[in-house]
Amino acid sequence: MFHEYREEIKELSNKNPHFHKIFEEHNALDDEISALESHSTDELKVAALKKKKLHLKDEIYRMIQEHKGAN
Repeated sequence: MFHEYREEIKELSNKNPHFHKIFEEHNALDDEISALESHSTDELKVAALKKKKLHLKDEIYRMIQEHKGAN
């Protein structure tokens, strides 16, 4: 995710505990969704997790853009 922003993600993860937390949560959700999809479990649960993951992705992107604008 956001491979073009590797440096910004690294900087934000080191400087901003909230960013680090949501970035890790996004990655954990990605793993959880992949595991659930491979076992064909509850589609509603998968959809809810995907929605949460997308919300986190939007927040991560916003924070990256703010960081880029500040530098």
